[in-house]
Amino acid sequence: MAKTKTKFACQACGYESAKWMGKCPGCNAWNTMVEETETTVKHRGISSPLSIKKEKATSIIHVDTASEPRIYSPYHEFNRVVGGGIVPGSLILVGGDPGIGKSTLLLQISHALSSQQLKVLYVSGEESVKQTKLRADRLGALSEQLYVLCETDMQAIQEAIDQVDPDCLIIDSIQTVYEPAVASAPGSVSQVRECTGILMRIAKMKGIATFVVGHVTKEGTIAGPRLLEHMVDCVLYFEGERHHTYRVLRAVKNRFGSTNEMGIFEMGEQGLREVSNPSELFLSERPMGAAGSTVMASMEGTRPVLVEIQSLVSVTNFPSPRRTATGFDHTRLSLIIAVLEKRNGLHLQHHDAYLNIAGGVKVDEPAADLAVAVSIASSFRDAPTRPYDVVFGEIGLTGEVRAVSRVEQRVNEAKKLGFKRVILPEHSLKGWKPADGIEIIGVRTVSEALQVAFD
Repeated sequence: MAKTKTKFACQACGYESAKWMGKCPGCNAWNTMVEETETTVKHRGISSPLSIKKEKATSIIHVDTASEPRIYSPYHEFNRVVGGGIVPGSLILVGGDPGIGKSTLLLQISHALSSQQLKVLYVSGEESVKQTKLRADRLGALSEQLYVLCETDMQAIQEAIDQVDPDCLIIDSIQTVYEPAVASAPGSVSQVRECTGILMRIAKMKGIATFVVGHVTKEGTIAGPRLLEHMVDCVLYFEGERHHTYRVLRAVKNRFGSTNEMGIFEMGEQGLREVSNPSELFLSERPMGAAGSTVMASMEGTRPVLVEIQSLVSVTNFPSPRRTATGFDHTRLSLIIAVLEKRNGLHLQHHDAYLNIAGGVKVDEPAADLAVAVSIASSFRDAPTRPYDVVFGEIGLTGEVRAVSRVEQRVNEAKKLGFKRVILPEHSLKGWKPADGIEIIGVRTVSEALQVAFD
């Protein structure tokens, strides 16, 4: 006998309530409580086929630690982000803005894996089979081992999985899939949670590497309950400006690798192409000898990347000057400007300050502070720095320059691209030997850095 119960669930965090509320107590979001109907069916003596096989508790000393072989794709940038390769039986969530290239990336990876004689099942709930074939023709992603299915019913998808028995499964997207036993609309909290739970059990039991595409909200986070990100093994974000050709793949959660890695791809007519040297890409259009332009050595996981920081300081006509930053923390920019005013005598209180990380890159590490300060001072004084200088270091509130990590890798990347001088914290000179052919200058304060940069 089926029993129907009505509840209200928050579409942002999954909080459930027996009555409607304007403000969710779980995440403090307004107007996110949606009415859902939940139907529960009592099973008499019937056990789920997924729970027939039970495991016994084992002493941790006797657990076999033999590493499971990973699935390597021809895309080294993708392998870097997922931790060295795809782990069989893992559940990976891929999020990104609409039209950024999530389906293109997964279709190209599907073709690459199927070319290695691995069975891949691509389930699309947003495109028909013919539309997927047209996309595959454009990308050149045609393979006998690549199976395509247009379906949103979770039971039909399970039947297709049993029939094909794939090594890799792709669901595009989880917001379009529904479980008939759950009386809620596709994309609701109950449907997303239930369908993800089914996919997780299938992936773990059958050892199928599963990719799930998730929509994002206007704030840039993955839509649906926060529980969705906790259930999966890896969360990948596919980022980039739609007006730029490159795309950035980041891991914000990874149970099988680091979360600091970054993969760079370039979008073209034939799909995505991986970029092996992103520093050359970001500095390809850099103006030489322009005031306000500074090169900074950033670390993205284990990879050093050189990016250009551009600043524009102009006299304001308003009582309150503007502080605008693109690709950099706005609060951090205000802090650096305050240090330049208080400790270095730069009167910026009557000037607007605009900061941009060229190419649309996002830099969030403190090592960018010194390069931002030099860039702002260069634009304020209208005096360009040397075109072959690289600057990095963290700035304290008293005007000191603090040490940063992985200094040797940053310097080697600058030397490889032909830069002649590096300005860095003096405390970072310990424990490593500078390479020949590049000048290393250590500074203790921001004043010293500005004096060296404009000497």
